[in-house]
Amino acid sequence: MRTEIVHIGAGELNYEIRNIIRVVDKLKALGADINLENIGDPVAKGEEVPVWIKEIVSRISMEDCAYSYCPSQGVLETREYLADRNNRLGGTTIHADDIIFFNGLGDAITKVYGLLRRTARIITPSPTYTTHSSSEAAHAGVPPVTYPLDPHNQWYPDTVELRKRVKYNPAVAGILLINPDNPTGAVFPEAILREIVQIAEDYDLFIIADEIYQNLVFEGAQTRTLSEVIGRVPGIAMKGISKELPWPGSRCGWIEMYNRERDPDFNAYTQSILNSKMVEVCSTTLPQKVIPQIFEHPQHEAFVARRRSRYKRMSETAYGTLRHIPSILINRTNGAFYMSVMFREDILSKHQTLPVENEKIRSLIESLVSNGNVSPDKRFVYYLLAAKGVCVVPLSSFNTEHQGFRFTLLDPDENAFLRMITQLREGIEAYI
Repeated sequence: MRTEIVHIGAGELNYEIRNIIRVVDKLKALGADINLENIGDPVAKGEEVPVWIKEIVSRISMEDCAYSYCPSQGVLETREYLADRNNRLGGTTIHADDIIFFNGLGDAITKVYGLLRRTARIITPSPTYTTHSSSEAAHAGVPPVTYPLDPHNQWYPDTVELRKRVKYNPAVAGILLINPDNPTGAVFPEAILREIVQIAEDYDLFIIADEIYQNLVFEGAQTRTLSEVIGRVPGIAMKGISKELPWPGSRCGWIEMYNRERDPDFNAYTQSILNSKMVEVCSTTLPQKVIPQIFEHPQHEAFVARRRSRYKRMSETAYGTLRHIPSILINRTNGAFYMSVMFREDILSKHQTLPVENEKIRSLIESLVSNGNVSPDKRFVYYLLAAKGVCVVPLSSFNTEHQGFRFTLLDPDENAFLRMITQLREGIEAYI
């Protein structure tokens, strides 16, 4: 082209969670049977959407208004309901105008980072969900600025290190936290959340909290929403229905903005986010309109509680099966439906393999790992996929130097899940 057309941050956009499906498709074409543990779609994994949710959606879909544009900011009645719900739970007081709907949180994440001044950075956890780290890096055109989650302390944020990195990097304008966390399944105690809020207050920052899994905290774990601990600090909480209901295909998420009036720059920034939605006209109408009826349905809480209970059982099964392998570090999870495994230092090498009986599949995997740039954990993931038919995601793809992998706790068949975890254990032991 006569002038450059590629965005300066285009090279930072990568999503290994779905990229690995390209390899899966090639293996399936060669006859492989694959157990997909790479992506957090409960419905695709076999969870049934309850009839009462389908009935609500069906009933609203018969109304003409479900097919029309809604206000750019989102359906007013739903925003009023969500604001009141937040206020009833004891959080920072918000109003309907403090809520903006998006076509899923992926859309929200892209806009929240993309509308920042390029020199302003959001410090993100490491490891972290790829959409956050990639979108933040893409907006700036350089790799992400990070703070560590400590695998030796339940994957909790290292707040001492966070404070140092904020102090010595004046470009940092905000702090991202994901609670419950993806990819680790950690749930952060209130004390840690308040430490992060204090850091933000001390250095005049705002906070972004991805809370898409906030209602999937396991029994016995204690945490708070950002709204409950943020005090006077400006902030944005990201929420949605894709994981809780579950309805990932709805592409329906929203942000709640806290303390906008306390800082003119933050107020102008959040107004720019709203303006960008005005340009797009609106987000999808039908999912927004059903939210109040689903959340207030008498079966809703019991339905979510059963899912939390099952994920907790799956977590305990996985932890009990894998914890005695000396080459890995694994923590119990307390929320969401993921678990991360970390290989101990100097365990992985570029010479390790797993036996693959199918010659064509073995040849394909060898061609993929022959590139010297393939990370050690990605090499393991490829061999695990070929030898055991288990598809996980390399931990290094979550913007971390730790080597390991993430898998889901989603399989509704607990016996099938145990078989998968057993295959995983056998794969690790044979590979090492």
